[in-house]
Amino acid sequence: MMSATPTVLAPPPAIGDLVQQWRKRRRISQMQLALDAGLSTRHLSFIETGRSRPSPEVLIAIAGRLEVPFRERNVMLMAAGYAPRYAQKSLDAPDMRPVHSALTRLLDAHQPYPGLVLDRHWNVVLANPAAMALASLLPEFLRTPAINIYRASLHPEGLARYTRNLEDWAPHLLASLRRTLENSGDPQLLALEAEVLAYPGMQEASCREPGEHGLLIPCHLDLPMGSLSMFSTVTSFGTPQDVTLQELCIELFYPADSVSETVMRSLAAA
Repeated sequence: MMSATPTVLAPPPAIGDLVQQWRKRRRISQMQLALDAGLSTRHLSFIETGRSRPSPEVLIAIAGRLEVPFRERNVMLMAAGYAPRYAQKSLDAPDMRPVHSALTRLLDAHQPYPGLVLDRHWNVVLANPAAMALASLLPEFLRTPAINIYRASLHPEGLARYTRNLEDWAPHLLASLRRTLENSGDPQLLALEAEVLAYPGMQEASCREPGEHGLLIPCHLDLPMGSLSMFSTVTSFGTPQDVTLQELCIELFYPADSVSETVMRSLAAA
């Protein structure tokens, strides 16, 4: 009888390696980071090479200067042998009720225009009826287990098939995904980027600049119920102290012209 092959677990990352990775991701020299974080260059060098273990305060100062997200700051603290400092509560947790209520009121007030609350992977967490009316145009496999903005917008069977200006809209979305990935270094976002770049025409779109426009790049959709042009705003919480809250963002869509306003109102009514 053959015995099962034991699973080989990757060793946890060393704190020095993490500090160096984030410093290089932010394109900051050792000297500049040391100066900004109130350290000597020698001390920072010792931290990166593993010769010195930073205190939690030093580590938070380094992470703050490097704009490391809370989730990854917890990883850094644990790699250095300390407890995580930033809580991560579900949006359904009792403490989150005021936040959940505020988000719901914001989305409801935005009717009849689409409004979404998104997580760090750009999955839809909350949506108002106008947004769900647009989501109803998606095939089932793009709506489950969660609607992802990039999949829904760029997949050839998603909203891409309705997007009249995909040659401009796709480069804009792909550049936004790349910025988010570079900021966080999240492996799931890396996998998401690889997935959407494999969609027809997306690799070429990633190398293309959007054409010249007015104030904003709108999304033009030719829908079964009419043509729709819209732009969006993306906002986040101003003073988060929780991993979940820091990672949430709200995207609100607006009509770019009076015809689109009429289509949006009919969508919401339907």
